Amino acid sequence: MLDLKAIEAWIKMIAKEKQIEESKIKEIIESALKTAYKKDYSQHKDEVVNVNLNFETYKIDIEVEKTIVKEVENPGLEISFEELGDDAEGFSEWDIIELDVTDEVMKDWGESFGRIASQAARQVIIQKLGDTEKEKIYDLFKDKQGQLVHVKVEMVEWGKVIFDYQWNQVILPKSEQVSRDSYSPQQRYFLYVAEIIKEENTPPRVVLSRKRKELIPLIFAEHAPEIDEWVVEIDRVVRVPWVKTKMLVSSAFPEIDPVGTLIGQKGIRVKAVMDEIGWEKIDIIPNSSDVALVIKKSLSPATVISVDVNEEDDEVTAYIQEWDRARAVGKNGLNVNLASQLTGYRINIEEVKEEKVA
Repeated sequence: MLDLKAIEAWIKMIAKEKQIEESKIKEIIESALKTAYKKDYSQHKDEVVNVNLNFETYKIDIEVEKTIVKEVENPGLEISFEELGDDAEGFSEWDIIELDVTDEVMKDWGESFGRIASQAARQVIIQKLGDTEKEKIYDLFKDKQGQLVHVKVEMVEWGKVIFDYQWNQVILPKSEQVSRDSYSPQQRYFLYVAEIIKEENTPPRVVLSRKRKELIPLIFAEHAPEIDEWVVEIDRVVRVPWVKTKMLVSSAFPEIDPVGTLIGQKGIRVKAVMDEIGWEKIDIIPNSSDVALVIKKSLSPATVISVDVNEEDDEVTAYIQEWDRARAVGKNGLNVNLASQLTGYRINIEEVKEEKVA
């Protein structure tokens, strides 16, 4: 037999621990019991069965829905006036009735029904509780896509980092982590709310990230109010996580130095951002209508002597002194590739032994 008092106590415990409504957990268990009934007791797999756990009387009610017809074609869904006998009085054809089969089920299955139901229910309950938690996390984040959250590490297990967000556990998957980060409980990190996904027939999904390039401007905005005030704008960002970020910045106000604003006095602002992202290098480049100038700045830390621009093919040639080529290209071509992504031009590096006048 099902011990409904024990089930009620279990529901209260899980509801408190997982911050889920008791009624939701009760619905999950009732749904699992329906599955157990249809699998192990019902002779008609298309039967419509309703199960109710009554915590006032501490009894279980099991009812099967049937449509009243003159001639039964589908015994799983239909019942005839003849089968109903005296109980058919007052009903018309096509009426839907609920037949109480509780006593019948308990008589035939009595002691074993609870065990069978529990076994069938266990995996469904676990899955449904997981789906419920995902729904709750979705509700917390559904209006935060593209935003930043500041959260505390709760635990690290099997490559996943679990953060506490408003007393709920949220996961930073390994695929969205930066290898240079060293996560430990109680540390706080900024996470980027990268994706909020809700599709039919699948649980909602919230993707948090430390790798996405969009994280960087949002962290800068935490330290430079001029960004939110639209005094300084970050026009484009490219990034190789934990290695290097390059940003194009500008201002509509001639008296404002956007690069200096983001670097801050004595570098305090950019240092704060670098500290947050594991001292990843950040190149901040002033945007300009002068393509050659932007190319020169984007190849920092190298010194570019001159630039030839081929607008038609979106291609440029940057002339670098021989000894400075390694810095312009970067390890495995990282620096020049990031500069190319940032500016939208394919950049060719040419060495010169003497300065070439632009």
